[in-house]
Amino acid sequence: MRAAVVVEFEGGEGFLDTASTRAGLIVLAALLVSFLFIRTSARLMRSPKVSWWPGSIKTEGGLHVHHLVFGIVLLLAAGFALALQPSSPWVEIAAAAFGIGAGLTLDEYALWLHLEDVYWAEEGRRSVDAVVVAALIAALLLMGFIPVSTDDGIFTILATIAIGLGIAIVAVLKGKYLLGVVGMLVPLIGLVGAIRLAKPGSPWARRRYAPGSAKLARATRRHERHQRRYQRFQDRVAGAPAVDRQQDS
Repeated sequence: MRAAVVVEFEGGEGFLDTASTRAGLIVLAALLVSFLFIRTSARLMRSPKVSWWPGSIKTEGGLHVHHLVFGIVLLLAAGFALALQPSSPWVEIAAAAFGIGAGLTLDEYALWLHLEDVYWAEEGRRSVDAVVVAALIAALLLMGFIPVSTDDGIFTILATIAIGLGIAIVAVLKGKYLLGVVGMLVPLIGLVGAIRLAKPGSPWARRRYAPGSAKLARATRRHERHQRRYQRFQDRVAGAPAVDRQQDS
């Protein structure tokens, strides 16, 4: 198995000399900027010290219009525009609209996962997870990370895909979802998840770590340390969850 990193363009073109790579970079940048902007906006609405910041959008009947709605509309419109394969600068404009729509939509990923307003609840942290996964995969694809090369023979391609898929499945069974997904593009990262201790409560741990065993105790301690660090990151990016569920922006 070998991983190939392919970032070649015909005629010796630079990375941003092709419309497709420019559009991809714009989508990624717009996604991150729109997510950070809407999260900052939501946190400002939540703060009593910033009373001048615009509030959420509500109809006369009291219906709260989530920014997820605007994100979906932008995704549909921009996706249709990109399907028409417009020339520059329209392709870049459509890419920016698509990225903004993705950022607004993924910021409320927890809402369309749970089908209820959990924006400031503990479950709302899943929105940060979704943005991290989407941005990481987009960045890897943009940089040309693929597990095989088209110059390889069919046997090598199939074997590489099978091995990478097997490693990713083990990582996912151990509760290492991010490493498993990313491992489909970079098998070495998936291998890290596959050989590390499983998260307590994961299918792998439930089946292979006996209750009260030293391995389960180590896995629990490691998971708790990781969760504390990651939750601090989530709180800095998205704000700490509230005790009671509040309306989002």
